[in-house]
Amino acid sequence: MKHIIFGLVSALLGIWGIIVWWDEFGEIMRGFIPFVLLVIGIIGILAGLQVQKESAKKDDALAEEGDS
Repeated sequence: MKHIIFGLVSALLGIWGIIVWWDEFGEIMRGFIPFVLLVIGIIGILAGLQVQKESAKKDDALAEEGDS
């Protein structure tokens, strides 16, 4: 129960803070969102490269099995 109360109080304080300091919140978000998108993009590229590498290894292993 105390977790729910803590969560509600935190959410209400967060909403109040966003309303009171809207200009500052906007400045932070304008700087933070492009950074987050950059990090997500890099993670996506690296994940895609890893999948391609694993797929190439599987294709090589299947080709070797077929030759035997």
